[in-house]
Amino acid sequence: MTARTVFTVAALTLREAARRRVLRALAALTLTLLALSAWGFSRLGAEFGTLTSGESRLAASQVLNLVMFGLSLIAALGTAFLAAPTLAGEIESGTALAMLARPVRRSAVLLGKWLGLVVFGAGFVAVAGFTQILIVRATVGYWPPQPVAGLALLAAQTTVLLTLGLLLSTAVSPMASGIVAVGLFGATWIAGVVGSVGAALDNEGVTQVGTVSRMLLPTDGLWRGAMHAFQDPGVLGQFGQAVNASPFLSVAPLTAGYLGWVGLWVALVLGLAAVAFRRRDV
Repeated sequence: MTARTVFTVAALTLREAARRRVLRALAALTLTLLALSAWGFSRLGAEFGTLTSGESRLAASQVLNLVMFGLSLIAALGTAFLAAPTLAGEIESGTALAMLARPVRRSAVLLGKWLGLVVFGAGFVAVAGFTQILIVRATVGYWPPQPVAGLALLAAQTTVLLTLGLLLSTAVSPMASGIVAVGLFGATWIAGVVGSVGAALDNEGVTQVGTVSRMLLPTDGLWRGAMHAFQDPGVLGQFGQAVNASPFLSVAPLTAGYLGWVGLWVALVLGLAAVAFRRRDV
């Protein structure tokens, strides 16, 4: 019964997400970004004749990472503002009371909503990201070395942020939880850039800023892993330590230990959300 409840709520969450206005805004932003990137990459392809093969591959991978960051930001905005009203909005409107009056576990409802949002976020990243990769292939002839791994890490980044959004929605209003989640996403990215600059300057104290932020909220760490998967690692060595300071290039792949921490982080935050939701008066 619990598993059936989880999948039923997940399906209902997907159906509800498809009707929200934020989805239309998400689709419009995505189509605009894809159209602009197609135009930009077509113009960039005309300039590649003056570059060496290594320089052209680096330029293509860096611009691809820039566009993928735009897609990840759109996904972050969309999933954060979809996750925010999932609980808080239903509690405020009284919808949650009608559902939870039945013999249904709150944890099953929460897990079902989380699963539905994860499927939505992963589906968006897969479709939009793969379309972008095909655009790059068609315009400049560049194909990233690990496209599946990169898209999977972007989907994991979306999962981390929507899990945080669900936790926040158990305590604050829908608008506040969405704003806080997106704000933390941006702050973590900036902290990661600061840490990268510290690594390039060999400043251990500044480097720790990025390291700590990626542990507290793994979105930037997953983003850097995705960047590494999309870029050509063979050409990075010729550009020296300056690569470390770039916000759109990553030298090292993610370790298995860090990926394990991301999974544990999601489980812990989802568990906290379940506890908070169980104690919340509806």
